[in-house]
Amino acid sequence: MTKEAAFAELYAAHYRQVRGLCRQLLGSTERGEDAAQEAFVRAYRAFDRHDPSQPFIAWIMRIARNHCLDVLRRRSHEAKLFGDEAVETAAAEAPAADGLGAALTAERATAVNAAVAKLPERYRVPLALAYYADADYDDIATTLGITRNHVGVLLCRAKQLLRQSLDDADAADDGATAARGGAAPMEGSR
Repeated sequence: MTKEAAFAELYAAHYRQVRGLCRQLLGSTERGEDAAQEAFVRAYRAFDRHDPSQPFIAWIMRIARNHCLDVLRRRSHEAKLFGDEAVETAAAEAPAADGLGAALTAERATAVNAAVAKLPERYRVPLALAYYADADYDDIATTLGITRNHVGVLLCRAKQLLRQSLDDADAADDGATAARGGAAPMEGSR
C-alpha cells in the first residue's frame, strides 16, 4: 500500500473526530474545519516520522490540539491588538434566531461555550475530547499522555468548574435583571 493510500484511509477514519475537537477548541465550525485540514496536512508531511506501533488517532489528535492551541494564542494576541472585531464579525455572520426559544437556546449555548473557553487548558482539552470528539477515557489518556484515572479527575474538575462558572453567570444575569427593575426568577424555578 502506498503512503498516499494508507494516509487516505487514516484520514477517512479519523477526520470527524479531529474536526470535532478542533471545532470545540476554536469555537467555530469553519475555523474547526480549517484547523482539522491543517492538522492532517502537517501529519501527512511528517507521516514518515509517525511510529506505527503507536495509535494514529493519538498522534493526529495531539497535532490538532497543538495547532488549535497555537491558533488560540495567536487569536488572543490579535484581540489585544485589534479589539473585539472578531466578535462583531461573528455576530454579524450569525444566522437570525427564530423566536424566543431559539434565542434562549442560542444564549445558553453561547454561555456554555464561553464558560468552556474560559476553562484552563488542562481541563478544557480533555473536556473537548470527551464531549465533542466522542473520545473515551482510554483514548483521552493516550492522546494526552496521562493515566485513565487522571482523565477522570480532570473531567470531574472541569465539570465542577464549568457548573460553577455557569451558576455565577446566571446569578450575575439575575442580579442585572433585578437592578434594571425586572423580576428575578423565583428560587427553584430553574
